[in-house]
Amino acid sequence: MIPMSATSDVPAVDELDARIGALLDAGRTDEATAVLLRVLGGALHGYLVAVLRDETRASDAFAEAAEDLWKGLPGFRRECPVRSWAYRVARHAALRVARDPFQRRGRPFATAELSRLVDEVRSSTAAHPRTDVKDGMRALRASLTPDEQTLLILRIDRDLPWREVAEVLEVDEPAARKRFERVKARLAELARERGLL
Repeated sequence: MIPMSATSDVPAVDELDARIGALLDAGRTDEATAVLLRVLGGALHGYLVAVLRDETRASDAFAEAAEDLWKGLPGFRRECPVRSWAYRVARHAALRVARDPFQRRGRPFATAELSRLVDEVRSSTAAHPRTDVKDGMRALRASLTPDEQTLLILRIDRDLPWREVAEVLEVDEPAARKRFERVKARLAELARERGLL
């Protein structure tokens, strides 16, 4: 069992990295992928739902991301935490689905066991409870670009450290922080205009 961090629902990074690394070192890619999807699958799927704002497209992107993780794990250089890398892979899958939503719809995953795991994660990811203010904030977030949403989700919702947020967005830390400040100011202004603050 991989312990969760004290501040969020994301696993403790060092333990996840150690477990995945040990499995990869032993040549057990399928098992490493299964562990990664069991631990981070719900968070990755929730991230994709938030960014793509559509359950079907998010499920398609999640299936693509899961396959990309499986194919990419043997070449994962461990230069960043596996969690950061997994979110980066999911972000790229979201961008592909956003560009071409009909690209690979319904294509089964490469292995039956991992395909079942992907389906399990997709079906068990719960929708967030709704309130008027939450719905209003969701609408404001929906007006953001996918990268702006990614920034907010990873930093605020998932409580990832700035280093990991920067790795997922493929920018340096100061640039990630500056983007965050601009997005936060823009959201605050929009929220005031709509009476949410």
